[in-house]
Amino acid sequence: MAFAVAGALTGAPLPAPRQAALRTFHDADGAALDQGLLLCFRAPASFTGEDVVELQGHGSAAALDALLRAACVHGARVARPGEFSERAFVNGKLDLAQAEAIIDLVDAGSARAAKAAFQSLEGRFSTRITALAEALVAARVFIEGALDFSDQDVDWLADADLHARLAALDEDLQHLSADAQRGRALQQGLTVVLSGAPNVGKSTLLNQLAGVDAAIVTDVPGTTRDLLREHLTLDGLPVTLIDTAGLRDTEDAIEAEGIRRAWAAIEQADLVWFLVDDRQGMSADDAALLTRLGPARPCWRLANKVDLSGGVVGWRPGGDPPTLGLAAKAGQGVADLVAALHRHAGLNASDEPLFTARTRHVDALRRAAAHLRLARTQLADQAFAELAAEELRLAHDALGEITGRFTQEDLLGRIFAGFCIGK
Repeated sequence: MAFAVAGALTGAPLPAPRQAALRTFHDADGAALDQGLLLCFRAPASFTGEDVVELQGHGSAAALDALLRAACVHGARVARPGEFSERAFVNGKLDLAQAEAIIDLVDAGSARAAKAAFQSLEGRFSTRITALAEALVAARVFIEGALDFSDQDVDWLADADLHARLAALDEDLQHLSADAQRGRALQQGLTVVLSGAPNVGKSTLLNQLAGVDAAIVTDVPGTTRDLLREHLTLDGLPVTLIDTAGLRDTEDAIEAEGIRRAWAAIEQADLVWFLVDDRQGMSADDAALLTRLGPARPCWRLANKVDLSGGVVGWRPGGDPPTLGLAAKAGQGVADLVAALHRHAGLNASDEPLFTARTRHVDALRRAAAHLRLARTQLADQAFAELAAEELRLAHDALGEITGRFTQEDLLGRIFAGFCIGK
């Protein structure tokens, strides 16, 4: 179909595959629309694995729109978002992790993220997943074979080499999970919530990091009443900063709603920055708020306004949560804060980017690791060997979700629907 449409648009013979030729493109009535390059890619040697034609015009939006309409008259249709990548996946040209890396590359907010996305597209992440999956299959074959021959006098399941292989698999899976966490931070970034009592400098810190007056700053308590989100890239790390209403008891209905939303944002955050005014130190109210935050969400205490308190800029030894002295308005201590944020994400400026990953990848690796650990425990008691074999199957299936070997159709639809048109 692609070649037929191209022939109708140009009214001339198609060039040899992968050779560019200058052609004039015509509308349905034969009138010339534009002149540009035509390239043909025959299946299976194309991005999608199907016959593909590229028309390279001059870039005018009007001319390209007219050319698109003419192509549709001759039998083409506008691609759905992500359809080209989806066809490449269906035809085995890419696995699912590689296909997702395409949109990661398009959306990359820094050179480091772009490089990591390209590593995923080249298959660095997928290769490691495949190696783990193959090792799991080998272990499953061994265990299930031992179960089939359990009537013999050989205790196959006590084989020390089997247990050593599973232990090595567990370790490799932990390393890959840690790398995927870093890749997720590069691709999706971190969500950081600024919290604390009113007038401790939350909005001032947000403005300092954003480089603009994104939030209104006054001495009046309750100035910030709704969530204010700023999407930043801090030394290559994507960060969503959420400024929240000051946490306190209030009779003001609007401010109370802002405080409710603040707590909801804290529940979903990757990290909470709890600000206090260093001139006053930790109050009983601050301590109560920190207690309410609880241990479930990572939290740092930022002792702000050290330029007014006479305090020291920098991280303070000991303490739970960790405490950083800074002066947000003057920008003192902000570099220390950004550097710590990179360490929290598992990223160091000197590290070579590995690959990008997504939350679903990290979750699949977490489940695979849990199934593998349970299998090792069950295998220690040979009475549960059949259950161990099933846990290894579940671990294998979880890895298959990452590359698309075991992926539900509705998940595929959601993934490719997030792509831009033409990808």
